Amino acid sequence: MSDALLQNSFYIGNVFNSILYGVELMLYFNTMQAYLGKQSEHRPSDKFYMIFSTIILFLITIFVATQSVLGQEMWIINAGYPGGALAYFVAYVSAWYQTMGSVASILLQLMADGLLIYRCFTVWRGSYCVLFVPCCLWLSSLVFGILDLITSGSPNGNFYEGLAARVGLVYFSLTIGLNVITTCLICGRIMFYARRMRNHLGLEVSKAYFTTVAIVVESALPYTLFGIAFLVSFGLDSDTSILFLSLYGMFTCISPQMLILRVVRRRAWSTETAQPTALVFATRSAAAPYTTSETETGSSAV
Repeated sequence: MSDALLQNSFYIGNVFNSILYGVELMLYFNTMQAYLGKQSEHRPSDKFYMIFSTIILFLITIFVATQSVLGQEMWIINAGYPGGALAYFVAYVSAWYQTMGSVASILLQLMADGLLIYRCFTVWRGSYCVLFVPCCLWLSSLVFGILDLITSGSPNGNFYEGLAARVGLVYFSLTIGLNVITTCLICGRIMFYARRMRNHLGLEVSKAYFTTVAIVVESALPYTLFGIAFLVSFGLDSDTSILFLSLYGMFTCISPQMLILRVVRRRAWSTETAQPTALVFATRSAAAPYTTSETETGSSAV
């Protein structure tokens, strides 16, 4: 490990944690506001999404807090630790509060991946065939997530070295592989219907229903991209992996929250979006001004 690079990466990661935590709070309260503002239009799934949002906010709070505590202990409280900040980091990276942060992080990833699988199922109009590989990967990541917690949280365990690092690499390969597959499935499905609508109704009409924002949010693209960046840096044993871990961890919460906000605002894809009746509705509405109710059949900005 390079002392300067590791400390700079950890510091910048904590800064981004604070900024993105503010973004998550904004998205969470906007979601709650949208939910409470639709008292007469609540669906049975809305309450589930509100509980889901609250749990992931709680988990990301634990992750951000434990990362901040490690930084405070390393740079301020134990500034004179023998061997410097790097020696302290290596000695206490498996401290109890770090293990608690790891538990929160893995639970958050499992929940986010589960939501992504469900949204993939929704976009593909209830096709069980597309779920086989993602579900197998999810179950495998659950097993290796538990093994990762055991190896990295044991006395003298180090998430970035030895057996814990190898188990962690397998775990993140599984979960990020799941992200890549589900993101590609969702993006491909939306782009297929966007092209289909463009051929039938024209470019302007299709733009109103299939936007770049819809593809990015529905597929949780930032979550997947930062996951790939972390996996590459972690696999190369780069000290910058701790920075990408922070970004990946934050978007594990932010991407699902953006998606839930779209669901609550009735702008997300549903199983009816690509139904023939939805396309007929779009045809009849093509010449009329777009209203809020029309966005239920397509996607627009969050």
